[in-house]
Amino acid sequence: MLNDPLLQPYQLRHLTLKNRIFSTAHEPAYSQDGMPKDRYRLYHREKARGGCAMTMTAGSALVAEDSPAAFGNLQLWRDEIVPWMRALVDDCHQHDCKVMIQLTHLGRRTGWNHSDWLPVVSTSRIREPAHRAFPKPAEEWDLARIVSRFADAAERMKEAGLDGIELYASGHLLDSFWSPSLNDREDAYGGALENRLRLTMDVIDAVRERVGPGFVVGMRLTADEVEAGRLSVEEGVEIARLIAATGKIDFLNVNRGLIETDNKLTDYLPIQGMPTMPHLAAAARIKTETGVPVFHAARINDVSNARHAVASGQLDMVGLTRPQLADPHLVQKVIDGQEDRIRPCVGAVYCLGRIYEGHEALCIHNPSTGREATLPHVIPAAPAPRRVVIVGAGPAGLEAARASAERGHKVIIFEAQDKPGGQIRLITRTKRRAEMAAIADWRIAELERLGVDLRCNVLAEAEDVLKESPDIVV
Repeated sequence: MLNDPLLQPYQLRHLTLKNRIFSTAHEPAYSQDGMPKDRYRLYHREKARGGCAMTMTAGSALVAEDSPAAFGNLQLWRDEIVPWMRALVDDCHQHDCKVMIQLTHLGRRTGWNHSDWLPVVSTSRIREPAHRAFPKPAEEWDLARIVSRFADAAERMKEAGLDGIELYASGHLLDSFWSPSLNDREDAYGGALENRLRLTMDVIDAVRERVGPGFVVGMRLTADEVEAGRLSVEEGVEIARLIAATGKIDFLNVNRGLIETDNKLTDYLPIQGMPTMPHLAAAARIKTETGVPVFHAARINDVSNARHAVASGQLDMVGLTRPQLADPHLVQKVIDGQEDRIRPCVGAVYCLGRIYEGHEALCIHNPSTGREATLPHVIPAAPAPRRVVIVGAGPAGLEAARASAERGHKVIIFEAQDKPGGQIRLITRTKRRAEMAAIADWRIAELERLGVDLRCNVLAEAEDVLKESPDIVV
């Protein structure tokens, strides 16, 4: 354990991160009235309890009213967010987990016909395919106001006790100025790369001036839009160099690709059946070219891949975000030498898919995620053990058996087939869905550990069940 690359501390400016695993900024849509209330707080607290070195909140938090929420985003332009964020920070700090938040202006990636009913502003009139708003090209007074709002939001987060912020430039307003295919301006914000970076540099300057040197400021950026006519890898690397050269950014969190359609988003955030770590090399190149700390997360879907990314020197901090949705205690299990007991992320992207359907993030096989107030991740023991008989060892039966056994009950489970797993076994016949097998396999391993009596090839009749004298039948 002492030699595990993932468990080594990392010094980020004045912050000591206790290990190399963090949760990247994402929006679970647990907010209420644009505020991170109890559900939001408990979700992040669980990852802190589970050993995570740093959790990044919001994906992304909004700095101005003309960037209305598209996915349940937090509203940082409102002063009342400060005490809610302070409560979240205090909870996480109790477990030595640092807290940051991602700041953005959505630009064209939103709609005008809700919230304050303000015009959508962007680099140009070009619409985003996903949200289809007709944006107004931002005028200089719009941009001056937005720069000020970034600084205001950063100051609020410093007041709330956060350890830092991350500016977002990946499909939102800031980087829309970078892309040659979107920026057709003829003013001081168009044309040469220096002009296209002007708004970003103004935001960095204003934020750093407002929060001072004792506060971490990073940026999540797209280094390559991987499409003809869009931001090339050469320009992306140069942008990263220029941002790093300001000396005002403490880390770069690197992405690759586009998010403006579902098809492109799947390459940006790959799912099951796709290669692991497809953008790691791009992140590693930025680390080499800039010399600043580099963070990254994109289908780094388990601890072994994360360990490789850090041990090989390609990353300084590795984001295991969806894996911590599946198991927020992932890091603690590594520390305890129980890596084989980590509930695996299967890449189903049920979590993200729900967001784009207007719902909150939930995990396909961890029902406690997002329900921490009512459904604990660590199942408590029952006051007294009982005999539980469960008929059917599909995913529901396996989970019922696991939960019952964790409660301390004596569990017998009958399955008509020759092996457990139910329809999970059916879906995994498709090669692309092979990872889904882990939903059943993890539970089967847990049942073995818990001593559950699993009986296959039994088409359970009433007498089979009653013969076991059960207190509970499922």
